[in-house]
Amino acid sequence: MSNNPQARARVSFGLNEVSLGMFATAVLLVGAVLWSAHGPSVEKTDFTLTYVGAKLVNGGLGSRLYDIELQKQVRDATFQHPNPLFFEHPPFEAALLSPLAIFPFRKAYLIWGLLNAATWLAIMFFMRAYLPSPREDLGYITLWLLFAPLGVALYQGQSSIIVLAAFAASLVLLTHSRELAAGAVLGLGLFKFQFILPFALVFLFRRKWRYVIGVACTGAFLAVLSLAAVGWQGVTQYLRFMFAIGKNPQNLSYGSAMDMPTIYGFVYAMLGQRISHAAIAIIAGGLSIAILVWIARRWEAGKSADHSMYAGGIAASLVVGFHMFTHDFSPLVLGLFIAAAAIRTTPSRSWRAGMLFILIVFWLPPIYFILVGTHLLYLMCPILVLFATLMVLSDEFGFGKRVAKEQVVSA
Repeated sequence: MSNNPQARARVSFGLNEVSLGMFATAVLLVGAVLWSAHGPSVEKTDFTLTYVGAKLVNGGLGSRLYDIELQKQVRDATFQHPNPLFFEHPPFEAALLSPLAIFPFRKAYLIWGLLNAATWLAIMFFMRAYLPSPREDLGYITLWLLFAPLGVALYQGQSSIIVLAAFAASLVLLTHSRELAAGAVLGLGLFKFQFILPFALVFLFRRKWRYVIGVACTGAFLAVLSLAAVGWQGVTQYLRFMFAIGKNPQNLSYGSAMDMPTIYGFVYAMLGQRISHAAIAIIAGGLSIAILVWIARRWEAGKSADHSMYAGGIAASLVVGFHMFTHDFSPLVLGLFIAAAAIRTTPSRSWRAGMLFILIVFWLPPIYFILVGTHLLYLMCPILVLFATLMVLSDEFGFGKRVAKEQVVSA
């Protein structure tokens, strides 16, 4: 991405409008966290799993972090109506959040929720200079609030908003051609490594070594932190745990992968009753690599605008991830804003119609809840693939690099 001085981040909000809009948003998000923290269903949120992991590390039991029986004991002793899922996140997450374990659960949930809310607000504010569509500031704020996965991530106490922040910061740094720093910042999103690593693979296939080294440096630091927190025994247990999850996609306690909006989830839903798990993994793996290689080649050839390729890369990284829930869509909001700007630019009516349909689907909150409730979330997989395809093939529809040019000028 070019290092155009006009691309320096400047907040384009009008003073009165942004003050009112951001204040109202802050009140809404903080109010939602406070309500959730004191609500009757807080023990059913995903943060209970994180709290169990943090409690084990804080209590000096990191080496047994992935001992299922021990997790059950701690979980059942801490909660009256425990979540049946297990803590399966990387060890460094439990280590980083272990200080929260000194607080009672509801207070820990409140602290983590307020941190997520502050991160959400910061992303909205600082990314405005790089996301010029819609032109109306209040419309821009409203679209952030309408994107259901962010609300789900906030309520569940997930780390998806942190992952979104990593993608956003990486985009800004790439705009200024700071590839090493951009990669290092993206590495901070390794809380959800199943999405970060595919994105990094695209840059590896493009031979963008500085970016890859940046991701690797942050990953190495987090690996050392994991080792310090759980030891070799804990790391070995974690790898076995990941293998068990992969072998049992139907197990609800592992977060059933049967209806996930990924290639693996879609193939499993379509063919799971007819072919083996190994065959599904081979098909999904082959398709995933093919998609990433295809994006890398087109990006490196300069076929479409960098911002368009970045949006397509995010969508592809999500859809090839092996484990994905509603809140994991959070980073996609960056791609949706980029696509919204592209709609104003492309002369192709068919492209505009297809992208408008996609934007409506992803920005319409009830769709997520209906698909989750009916166990049909895997139907989002082909829509993610279509979104990635349209963004990557943007040059074929007449706007190509004009999208990035307009975004830079607007910034």
